[in-house]
Amino acid sequence: MQPDTSTPRPPRLLDQLRDALRVRHYSLRTEQAYIHWAKRFIFFHDKRHPREMGAAEVEAFLTWLAVEGGVSASTQGQALAALLFLYKQVLAVDLPWLDEVVRAKRPQRLPTVLTPEEVALMLGQLEGVHALMGMLLYGTGIRLMECLRLRVKDVDLARREVTIREGKGNKDRRTVLPSSLIPALEAQLASIRALWEEDRSAHLPGVQLPDALEQKKPGEGKTLAWFWFFPGRELSTDPRSGLVRRHHAHEQGIQRAIKRAVLAAGITKPASTHTLRHSFATHLLESGQDIRTVQELLGHSDVRTTMIYTHVLNRGPMGVISPLDRLPLATLGGWS
Repeated sequence: MQPDTSTPRPPRLLDQLRDALRVRHYSLRTEQAYIHWAKRFIFFHDKRHPREMGAAEVEAFLTWLAVEGGVSASTQGQALAALLFLYKQVLAVDLPWLDEVVRAKRPQRLPTVLTPEEVALMLGQLEGVHALMGMLLYGTGIRLMECLRLRVKDVDLARREVTIREGKGNKDRRTVLPSSLIPALEAQLASIRALWEEDRSAHLPGVQLPDALEQKKPGEGKTLAWFWFFPGRELSTDPRSGLVRRHHAHEQGIQRAIKRAVLAAGITKPASTHTLRHSFATHLLESGQDIRTVQELLGHSDVRTTMIYTHVLNRGPMGVISPLDRLPLATLGGWS
């Protein structure tokens, strides 16, 4: 039998894109988003190979997204980032600056903020682990996925702090841990340990580890320190490795619980899990904390991002007192 001497076919473009993203440790969500935009770009241009196209075709696609597709500025920006990555990292082509793209308008919206009374009403409608998640989101100011990706080792009850690993922008930071949550967190740790022991008795693979740590320290995923602080109730299949293992709780669970709690509390504001982060920052500033401290706790790179909360403080826009509030009550007639 003659050996097969034919040249193996090179991997498909989308497989090359996926490999390039994984080598650089991009998250699974970013990987899925970039592949989605590469597909849409190719189909938009009648399945032409991107190597046959360039800046003009990229500009046409991004302009179509803004003008005809009506996408937001952030969505258009994500599509641009995906295509730039495809050309630079996979096709080794540097595109010139895209000056002719019609940019989607980025609306200037103020964040929704609850009053402390509204926060208390809403949190009071939550139960079980969702109540703990909600209180942790408000009490620490962390983002939803930062909360769900917490490991046991990241919650330090003795030092009263939470460490966020690989947060937005791939940055680590620490934030305050409310002392009032210590008993509930201790109870959560006890339930985590029991579930971890069950998984070990069942000889399940360890939890997923970040980046290449799984290859460097293959046993670390089986330790309690790396176990999820909010583990999922059911096992799931890892989309990359195919292993059936324990993942963290799904975000939809707490999102739906918060939505129900807002309705049950009679709150008419469009509140979500992220509203608790906005409320954390605003209430800290209202209590007299300096903006640089709040910036550090939130993990903002630029203080200008944090300054948006100065526009929603409980003192009117920019801290201005309305002239009506300066009038003597006696002059207000029937309204006094």
